[in-house]
Amino acid sequence: MKYCCSEHVELALDEVVDEYEVAPQLTKLESVDKSEFVCGYCGQPAVYIVANE
Repeated sequence: MKYCCSEHVELALDEVVDEYEVAPQLTKLESVDKSEFVCGYCGQPAVYIVANE
C-alpha cells in the first residue's frame, strides 16, 4: 500500500504494477483526516492510496 499526492499517483501506480504484476486499486482519501497520511515520495499530504488488493 502506498500513500501519494496527486503529483506522484502515476509513479505509485507504476510501482505497484511492476512489483505485484496486478492492476492496482486506487482509492481517494476523502472520508478520513488527510493530515494523518503523507506522500511516500515528497512528504506532502496524501490524496490517494494505491494498493495491490
